[in-house]
Amino acid sequence: MIRPATTDDWPRIHPFFAAIVEDGETYAYPEGLSSEAARDLWFGGGGAVVVLEEDGEVLGSARMGANRPGRGDHVGTASFMVAEAARGRGVGRRLAEHVVQWHREQGFRGIQFNAVVETNTAAVRLWQDLGFRVVGTVPGAFRSRRHGFVGLHVMYLDLEEEEA
Repeated sequence: MIRPATTDDWPRIHPFFAAIVEDGETYAYPEGLSSEAARDLWFGGGGAVVVLEEDGEVLGSARMGANRPGRGDHVGTASFMVAEAARGRGVGRRLAEHVVQWHREQGFRGIQFNAVVETNTAAVRLWQDLGFRVVGTVPGAFRSRRHGFVGLHVMYLDLEEEEA
């Protein structure tokens, strides 16, 4: 079940949030964030935050909203985190499909991901399966813990083209 998240869910989100950030392969969030600072990052910025919950266990979370304020607020963005134990079970895909639908229902014209790490091949493949395309790559813009300097893809899904 995908439902709106509340700050009461944070104790169940934080363990996988912290593990993913500390892994150093997919997010450029600062390492060593306090739980409160991490919560403020995940729940801040407007938009919506959801969790995917099964049998009382939070398996993943997504945050979504406008990519830019003002004249850029017609293009959305999102971030996703899936607990390690839940990977390979379709949690990311279900969250991604939900996020695309949410943006469509909110009237966004497209969805832009500003920083998809090129070595995160599972995420790149998922987004491409859902119609996103790589519109550019910033070489060496991410310091991967395992791969060194790698590129960050900018990916885009045109929601108007998709409906046409």
